[in-house]
Amino acid sequence: MQKRILGKSGLEVSAIGLGCMGISQSYGPPLALPDAIALIRGAFERGITFFDTAEVYGPYKNEDVVGEALVPIRDQVVLATKFGFDIAGGGAMNSQPQHIRAAVEGSLKRLRTDRIDLLYQHRVDPNVPMEDVAGTVKELIAEGKVLHFGLSEAGVKNIRRAHAVLPVAALQSEYSLWWREPEDQILPVLEELGIGFVPFSPLGKGFLTGTVAKDTTFGNDDFRSTVPRFAPDNLAANHAFAEAFASIAREKKVTPAQLALAWVLSQAPWIVPIPGTTKLTRVEENLGAAAIKLSPAELAAIDDALSGIAITGERYSPQNQARIDR
Repeated sequence: MQKRILGKSGLEVSAIGLGCMGISQSYGPPLALPDAIALIRGAFERGITFFDTAEVYGPYKNEDVVGEALVPIRDQVVLATKFGFDIAGGGAMNSQPQHIRAAVEGSLKRLRTDRIDLLYQHRVDPNVPMEDVAGTVKELIAEGKVLHFGLSEAGVKNIRRAHAVLPVAALQSEYSLWWREPEDQILPVLEELGIGFVPFSPLGKGFLTGTVAKDTTFGNDDFRSTVPRFAPDNLAANHAFAEAFASIAREKKVTPAQLALAWVLSQAPWIVPIPGTTKLTRVEENLGAAAIKLSPAELAAIDDALSGIAITGERYSPQNQARIDR
């Protein structure tokens, strides 16, 4: 597996990581513990060294699973987790310094480790100055409990405010051919400041894999049932995009998932996508993307083929959309 360095942080990771959220929630029933451990260790055996979790996934359960799976190989992997929600208090955002410290202590125990390689603020808390957040993580780094600082779904102003206090190693936000908003303002500031980019949902929450039909419905245990882009009318309308993309993949003789990841990887050498899955066969398929090279002409052709196809529906429910920093 190829390696990449997240910005100027010096943090080296596999070119493709593993987003672990879906192992415990959001995409149907959670995996049984033995299956989850087998998936994570199997991903490592195939070259993945970058694993992403969060205290809110489960909640707490995902960190427990990831921690147990990685104990035998802890020193060979980069482990990322997140703070930022008052889980016990109902789930509101909370990045108060004392809460950050409590969250980190809990994460360390569940992850069965003495340090967190990359600690993200999961969402920007409008009630806590970014300087206080970054300052608290800076103290945790000085104590050796955290090695690198990251942000998730932060806007340009707060990226700059955080970076002025403590170098930000990586920003984690949604990015794919199906959601390209970060290109307008986010990617330029990341390049300027030397911050790595870790796209989640690089496969469009499964939409770009070619496995979601125009009439697919989602159960209550699948959060896509609440996502406007996957509502029946929008999904049917958006299927033209998936069909056009699948056609390009066939011409390239790769799977749609591989082409989608290869496209993300082609945007900059400091971008590391973290697709999630519960199947080892999909891990293997995804890893094949790292070997796919897209020429400037091929990238331009993909843009030309897809730019005229309208995409309908927001990427989040109104409640989750309100938590996005601008």
